[in-house]
Amino acid sequence: MNIIRRRGWEIPERLITPEHLFFNRRSFLAGSASALAILPGAAAAQRVTDLANLPDPTADLYPARRNEKYVLDRAITDEKINANYNNFYEFNSSKQVAAQAQKLPIRPWLVKIDGMVEKPFEIGIDELIRKMTLEERTYRHRCVEAWSMAIAWTGFPLAKLVGFTKPLGSAKYVRMETFMDAKVAPGQRQTWYPWPYTEGLTLAEATNDLAFLATGAYGHPMAKQHGAPLRLAVPWKYGFKSIKSIVRFTFTDQRPHTYWEALQAQEYGFWANVNPEVPHPRWSQADEEVIGTGERKPTLLFNGYGEYVAGLYKGMETSERLWA
Repeated sequence: MNIIRRRGWEIPERLITPEHLFFNRRSFLAGSASALAILPGAAAAQRVTDLANLPDPTADLYPARRNEKYVLDRAITDEKINANYNNFYEFNSSKQVAAQAQKLPIRPWLVKIDGMVEKPFEIGIDELIRKMTLEERTYRHRCVEAWSMAIAWTGFPLAKLVGFTKPLGSAKYVRMETFMDAKVAPGQRQTWYPWPYTEGLTLAEATNDLAFLATGAYGHPMAKQHGAPLRLAVPWKYGFKSIKSIVRFTFTDQRPHTYWEALQAQEYGFWANVNPEVPHPRWSQADEEVIGTGERKPTLLFNGYGEYVAGLYKGMETSERLWA
C-alpha cells in the first residue's frame, strides 16, 4: 500500500469537511469517529497521524502581549528543558513524554460545559480562544517532588470562562476533566489509575486573579506535552493540580473527588497549597531544586503568591488538609 507523505500545510482531500456537515459540528465529529472505527488498521493509523498534525487555526494570535502585573524572582526556564521534562500520566509516568504526546489529535477539540449552569453547551476550542482576549503571564510552578520551573504562559483568566459559562448561584466548585483516548495515550491503558484525569477548584479559587487557562507557552501555541490545547495553571498550588488537555468543565455544589485523591488520598489532597512547613509523607517540602540550574531555593508559602490567595483560606490556616 502506498502512503502519500504530505507536507504539514497540505490537507488531504479526505479531511475536507463536506458542505452538509460543515454547519453541524456534532455531526462532523460523530462522522469522523465512525469513519475512523471502520477503516483498516494501516489506513486508520494514517488518519490518526493526519489529525494529530493539523495546523493550529489560532496561531496568528501569538505572541500575545505580556501582563506585567505578574513578575518573577528568577529567569524563565529554558524552553528546551521545559519541553522535555514533563509529567503527563496519560502517556507514561516518566518525565520523557514529549514524543508520545505528539500522537494526540488536538483539532477538532470540543470543550463541554455542564452541571449547575444556566444552559449546558459545547464549544470548539478555536471558537472559545477567539472569544477570549489572550495575554502572556510568567508564573513560577512548584512540584510536590520538590523541583520548580518558571514558565511564560499564554492564555486567559479562568474567571473569564466562569463568567462566560454563567454558573448558577448555588454552584460552589468546578470539576475539570481531561480527554480519554487509550488508543493514543498508552498510560490510560493502565487500569490501576482512576481514568479519566479529573481536577477541581472552589469557585472562589477558580475566579481568583491568578487562576489561568493556558493555550500557549513561550510565545506560540502550546506544545502537546504541556497539555495542549487547554490546560490549567494555578501557581500557588502543587503541580499535580494543573490538569492538561481539558475537555469538560462541570459546575457543582459537591466537592469533586479528584484523580490524585482517588489514587493516593493520604499524600495528595484536594487543596494542595504549597507550604514548606508541611512535609510530604515521604520527603521534606522545605526547599526546591530550580530545574535547569541545579540551584536549591527555600520553598515559599503559597509558592510566594500569598498576597493574591491567602484570603481564600482564612480560618483554615492550621489545617493540614489545606496543604496535603
